[in-house]
Amino acid sequence: MSEFVKPLFALVFLCVAQSAIAAEVTLPRPDHIVIVVEENRGYSKIIGNADAPYINALAQRGVLFTQSYGVTHPSQPNYLALFSGTTRGISSNACPLELKGENLGGALIEKGLSFVSYSESLPETGYEGCRYGAYMRKHNPAANWKELAAFNQSFAAFPEDFSQLPTVSLVVPDQRNDMHDGSIEEGDAWLRQNIEDYAQWAMTHNSLLIVTFDEDDGREGNRIATMFVGEMVKPGKSAQRINHYTLLRTLSEMYGLTILGESKDQQPIKGVWKKAGKKRK
Repeated sequence: MSEFVKPLFALVFLCVAQSAIAAEVTLPRPDHIVIVVEENRGYSKIIGNADAPYINALAQRGVLFTQSYGVTHPSQPNYLALFSGTTRGISSNACPLELKGENLGGALIEKGLSFVSYSESLPETGYEGCRYGAYMRKHNPAANWKELAAFNQSFAAFPEDFSQLPTVSLVVPDQRNDMHDGSIEEGDAWLRQNIEDYAQWAMTHNSLLIVTFDEDDGREGNRIATMFVGEMVKPGKSAQRINHYTLLRTLSEMYGLTILGESKDQQPIKGVWKKAGKKRK
C-alpha cells in the first residue's frame, strides 16, 4: 500500500466508524412517554410470578431488561436519581426536602416540551405534605422542587384522551397499589386497570410506556424489572446493564435535553428500537 493510500484508507475507516457510532446512539422521539414506578420488589419476585400476570404480559409485548438495577437504598434517593441524575446526597426517606437545581421536569419545560407527575391519592395540585392517606411524598420527586408545584398533580387528573398527555408523565401509585404496602397481585391489578388503555394506545401513536421499580427488597443486588412497551420497541429481552441514570440519559437524548448529573456517565439504551428517528441536537 502506497504512502498516499495508507492515510486515505485510515481516513475512510475513521469516517465509517464515526458514522456507525452516530447511528448507534440515534434514538426515536416518542410523542408521549409514561413512566410508572413500582416499589421494593426484586426481578425474580416479579418476572415469572403468577401473581403478576399483567406485568409479565407487558414484558412479553415489549422489551424486558434482564439486567436493570436500582442505584441505592432506600426508596427516595432512587426516585431522585431517576428525576435529577443524582441522589443529591440523600440516603434516607427524610421529608420534607426542598431541592434546587436541574431536573427532568424543568429540562423538558425549558425545551418547550411538557411534564407532569401524577400521584395517586395526592389531595390537591402542588400539595407539599409528606403524606396523605396512602400517598407518600418520598415517592414523588417532583414535589421537592417548588417551581414544579403546578406540575405536581393527582393521578385523578391523568387524561382519558391520551393525546392530551404531556411529553413525559411520571405516574406514582400510592403505597396500597405500588407493592410497598399492598401485595404484588394488588399492584399488578392496579396497573392493568389504570395503565392498559394507554399501553394499547401507545402501540399506534408513537408513544412509550416504561414500567420499572425503585429498588429490590435487599436480596437481589438491587436487580429490578424494567420494561418498555410502545410502537417503536422491538419485543424481546435485552441483557444490557441499565439503571435509573441510564433511563434518564435515554430520555434526555430522545428530546435533546441537558444531560443531568451522573447520567453523563451512562450511554443511552440501544438495540431495542424498531427504527431510529431523526437524530436531535
